[in-house]
Amino acid sequence: MAMRMNGPLAALDQWRPDECSLAKALDVVGTKSAMLLLREAFYGTTRFDGFVRRVGITEAVAAKRLKELVESGMLEKQPYQEPGARTRYEYVLTDKGRALLPVIVALMQWGDTHLQPGGGPLQVVSAETGELVRVLVAPAGTPSLEPEELAVRIKR
Repeated sequence: MAMRMNGPLAALDQWRPDECSLAKALDVVGTKSAMLLLREAFYGTTRFDGFVRRVGITEAVAAKRLKELVESGMLEKQPYQEPGARTRYEYVLTDKGRALLPVIVALMQWGDTHLQPGGGPLQVVSAETGELVRVLVAPAGTPSLEPEELAVRIKR
């Protein structure tokens, strides 16, 4: 089923592809490493070495992608200091980054359905009730859960 346009298809000819919001979004998060870094940020990873280890990328790639995500406003750097060590920085999702939660969950669920025989290894659930959550297109005004209201569990 294709999305239907309200009005004649000729209206599409008046739309300029260089103004496409999807293309602009992919300019920011269109690499595998960027998406996996954001996934880890949603899982609670904040420190550089954690991102490198969990995503399985080199330090150079992690540094480049994290810098890009900070520059684009998806993550922000916050200082922290271990006792006796120099000040370092952790990476925390901004509101702009947190707004990608439905995209991350939708891609996971699409992969679970279409790329993983028997479904994926993790399930996204409500942290309060344990019920599975799903991403769907819904009318405006329908409430959605915030990242703190979700948990991830290993599928049994």
